[in-house]
Amino acid sequence: MSAIPGESVFCSAALASGLVTNEAIEYAERVARHRLSQAGQSGAELSDRLLAEILVEQEILTQYQAEQLMEGRTKLTLGPYIVTDFIAQGGMGQVYKAVHRFMGRVCAVKVLPLERATQLARDSFIRETRMQAKLDCPYLVRAFDAGVDGKVHYLVTEYVPGMDLRRLVKLRGPLSVQQAAHIIRQAALGLAYAHDKGLIHRDVKPGNILVTPQGDAKVSDVGLAGFNQDLLNDPRAGKIVGTTDYISPEQIRTPLEVKPVADIYSLGCTLYYTVCGKVPFPGGDTPSKLKRHLEETPWHPRRFVPDIPEDFVDIIADMMDKTPEKRIGTAKEVAARLEPWADVHHHELSTAKLSRSPCMAPPPPLDPDSESAGSVGEEAANQESSAASSHAANFGSASNLENLKLNAARERDQNSHSLSNPGSGVKPVPVVAPMDQMSPWMVVALTLAIAVPPTLVIGAIFGYLFSRGV
Repeated sequence: MSAIPGESVFCSAALASGLVTNEAIEYAERVARHRLSQAGQSGAELSDRLLAEILVEQEILTQYQAEQLMEGRTKLTLGPYIVTDFIAQGGMGQVYKAVHRFMGRVCAVKVLPLERATQLARDSFIRETRMQAKLDCPYLVRAFDAGVDGKVHYLVTEYVPGMDLRRLVKLRGPLSVQQAAHIIRQAALGLAYAHDKGLIHRDVKPGNILVTPQGDAKVSDVGLAGFNQDLLNDPRAGKIVGTTDYISPEQIRTPLEVKPVADIYSLGCTLYYTVCGKVPFPGGDTPSKLKRHLEETPWHPRRFVPDIPEDFVDIIADMMDKTPEKRIGTAKEVAARLEPWADVHHHELSTAKLSRSPCMAPPPPLDPDSESAGSVGEEAANQESSAASSHAANFGSASNLENLKLNAARERDQNSHSLSNPGSGVKPVPVVAPMDQMSPWMVVALTLAIAVPPTLVIGAIFGYLFSRGV
């Protein structure tokens, strides 16, 4: 039974979207009939999914577009940009992959969700677009365009293939010192450029560092940045801005007095995460994380990476000093100190694409006043907080904020695996063999030792010896 274009939800939506022509659907039908005939199902009805699969194979549609059209959604454009895929949920809104209708340039489009389109959010979004327009650095994501489609505000930036650093570490595990140094060094160079322009990022984290398949890095999402000489005019002035796992102490204490060194602390937390695979303070809620950034020091990286060089730990320590004046002073200095570790022969990374989530990616937001407005999928959550690990409750505490610093030389002298401040007690790292590594005989022996009274064991041994004539 032949499907006539317009009879099905998919065909109707595909034609209404302008992405597919009648001729393309008719050709897909012929291919579908041939495949059903080859499978001995020549009388079967053509399904929307089969037609969609064929159009995706012919590269007329992307998989994302096909999924949206099968749901009956017809608007897959934002201004002159055709949305081809969903990338992520960013700090300010959803991010989509798109292509310019006339120029054919692939790019990333960040949109401000309508449900969050308050005056404050619109002011912040406009501020972000103007900031990114001033930046032109190979280590920062460049902005190409901005506009409004109905009531939907969007920002167009360059598309960076690969994935963000957070996803990369989750996929591959902690990176080597050389790979981490190469990526964080480039991020530091990007931040140095932004700082020279009078900008402070204020939300440096692995999710905002994009890594290409070649291992090169670009810092994205300057939407939380502010001119350091004009913070009073920032629409978020006086509020704590940033991500709790990577926020600097001064952003918590005095958000109106944030300086570029705040980004260095956050970049240090990011470097810690990159080589350890753990955020500095895992587990807990937001207030407890903020308190730890103010009062505690994280575990020494050797707890997770036993062979990490102490000189490299020194760099992390100097970046994460809780006192801004004692921290590494500039992002340029961070890049210079990481340069010897950034071996160019070790920086290439495999950023294989992650498997698609079983949950459908959200469609582009629609103007509620538009006739084509339809249902909008729920936003995909992109929480930065890592799951609590087995070490969540084991933190080295410190009482003197002036001396809370990762000091690798002191740790080497004390032979400790815990980060602590001068004069504080040292917490040794307990080493316990997991049960799955014990031999069966050891398990039996431990069980008998616990369950059987010692007198019975001793009696059994003597009885056995006498029976042998000893």
